[in-house]
Amino acid sequence: MEEFLSSYKNILQKAIDIIWDNIKWTVRRQRNYYVVKRGRKKVKRYYHVERLIPRIPKSREFKRSLRNELLRNWSYASHYVDSALKTAYSMINSWMRNYIKGRRKRRKPNIKRRFVRVKETLYTYRDNKIRITIRPRELYLEFDLSRAWFRRRIRGHDLGELILKDDELIITFRRPLEERNTTEYIGWDLNKCSLDGFSPKYGWIRVDLRELYHIHRVHEVKRKRAQSKTSKKPSFKTIVSKHGKREKNRAKDFIHKLTTQLSRAFPKALHGFENLEKQGMYNRSRKHNRDVAKQNWKTIVQFMSYKSRVKLVNPKNTSSTCPMCGGRLLKLRKGQVTSCPKCGLTLDRQLCGAINVYLKMCGFPPSPSIFYRSVSRPLARLMKRRRSALMRGGSGVTVNGGETDDMLPMNPEGVEVEVSQGGYPLTFADVR
Repeated sequence: MEEFLSSYKNILQKAIDIIWDNIKWTVRRQRNYYVVKRGRKKVKRYYHVERLIPRIPKSREFKRSLRNELLRNWSYASHYVDSALKTAYSMINSWMRNYIKGRRKRRKPNIKRRFVRVKETLYTYRDNKIRITIRPRELYLEFDLSRAWFRRRIRGHDLGELILKDDELIITFRRPLEERNTTEYIGWDLNKCSLDGFSPKYGWIRVDLRELYHIHRVHEVKRKRAQSKTSKKPSFKTIVSKHGKREKNRAKDFIHKLTTQLSRAFPKALHGFENLEKQGMYNRSRKHNRDVAKQNWKTIVQFMSYKSRVKLVNPKNTSSTCPMCGGRLLKLRKGQVTSCPKCGLTLDRQLCGAINVYLKMCGFPPSPSIFYRSVSRPLARLMKRRRSALMRGGSGVTVNGGETDDMLPMNPEGVEVEVSQGGYPLTFADVR
């Protein structure tokens, strides 16, 4: 197995080297800017730079010749060469996307760990046993899943690509998605300690993410204590890495349960999320940068994308643009409330961001008529129903800023729960 894993690693690195040597670099003129402060105003100064952009060879002739080159002196199944080609192109494309965004330098990707991606044509699954072909009709690997702890959870699932490592086999499963007609649209605003959504059918939906932030904060403190002792006792390095793995696993578990409950609560909804990038959010504040680094916005969107339908929108000015007239909003109450000096609209900042995401995903521009039909009138209808329910003695929500039980509960046992809709902003009476 060590020889097989090393051979695959070498052939994968060889494929990357050949693709890298055949990349053509073209010069492109790019427009950049820097900000200059003039009193209270900020002025943009533009300049142009010339940048090298890679062009990756993807022609059929090149791929055929590369495959023939890799098949020389290859003593295992030929389908592993196809797997290595696919992985090499995936790594090169990932590097190119990050290079264009300025996150990577002009350096060739290198393989550091040994692994093998096993295609579906290289294994069979019968009688709860996985049989992987290493050499056709000569050498096979067999794994017995008859006593696996996850047997009940994978009933009705199909096996996907396998990943073979030195000490483990990663098995991927896929379940066919049910065909669902999209009849609802929900725009979600991702924040530090909450996930705020807006929909004309449900109103303002609030999900509590304080527990997720607490997980990161607790392990940050524990890692800091362990790191302070590593200089005196090197064995504490394993404790530091242990806290990092524990933090990652706990955060993933929380997000999996959260996204599962959201997909079950809104099965026919199209969820709109901001396409956030952390690289543009950092500033000179250490506390702010650490808070941004703790967020799992990309993971939430990624997990929701294969459990429900997701659409990404441009996050620019979603919390600072008036959804009714398109004007610039002013921040009140330390940024928690926003007010428009042009039309007088006053909204909670997080609700304003969710409304703007909803309008963007539907393709609606800021307009008083659209705001009235899509936001104001449905919210007034919902508030009227809840007021009547409250007057009849039923359970309701407070309208004047009182605390409500509007957070999505986390249920570790996996019991289905209903998402309760949150209260309305303090100045809802101003929305006409």
